[in-house]
Amino acid sequence: MPRRLHLLLAAVLSVALVSGAAACGGGGNKKQSVANGQKVSSSMPDYAGAVATPPKPAPALRLTDSTGRPFDIVQQRGKVVLVTWVYSHCPDVCPLILSNLKVALTKLGSKAKDLSIVAVSTDPVGDKPKVVNKFVAAHGMAGRMQYLVGDKGTLGAAWKRWGIVAAPAASNPDLVEHSAPIYGISASGKITTLYPANFKPEQIVHDVPLLLQQ
Repeated sequence: MPRRLHLLLAAVLSVALVSGAAACGGGGNKKQSVANGQKVSSSMPDYAGAVATPPKPAPALRLTDSTGRPFDIVQQRGKVVLVTWVYSHCPDVCPLILSNLKVALTKLGSKAKDLSIVAVSTDPVGDKPKVVNKFVAAHGMAGRMQYLVGDKGTLGAAWKRWGIVAAPAASNPDLVEHSAPIYGISASGKITTLYPANFKPEQIVHDVPLLLQQ
């Protein structure tokens, strides 16, 4: 994806998520809402990521990863799941996402066992298993994440369910323009937090224990 578009998407998403977090009181342990003209106080984990308002069940996600293993997000209940959207020959932001996820895993230490990281391909043509496996290994994530692949129809259906847009770049069809949020799924299977493509590893480290309790 062209760097300018990547940064634009990251900036737009970041603004949207920060606005959402502020609206639902993401900056503190308690939030104030109004019901029938009365202020109601309710507790809320102090997430570092933006808060989905309200948290909602994660859409279906059943694909095969680049090593041939099946993946079904329903089977991840009881663990925190991060779902990201990348492609293997991305020149800039996608490698950064993987690098930051690696740092987050390292910082989590023993708590990393509570986290599943899932990347979904945004390039059904270029993301062949051998290419993907080389990309994952090059970023130190082999065996530490699942990278889901498939044909255009299968991946396109997943993009639609998750609100992702992906298409060859008009200026260079070898590149892919795509939205790149990272969804934080709680242990109960709900989209609870959201992170932009330029997230900080510390956000993930902070939020995993909280998402595990939800």
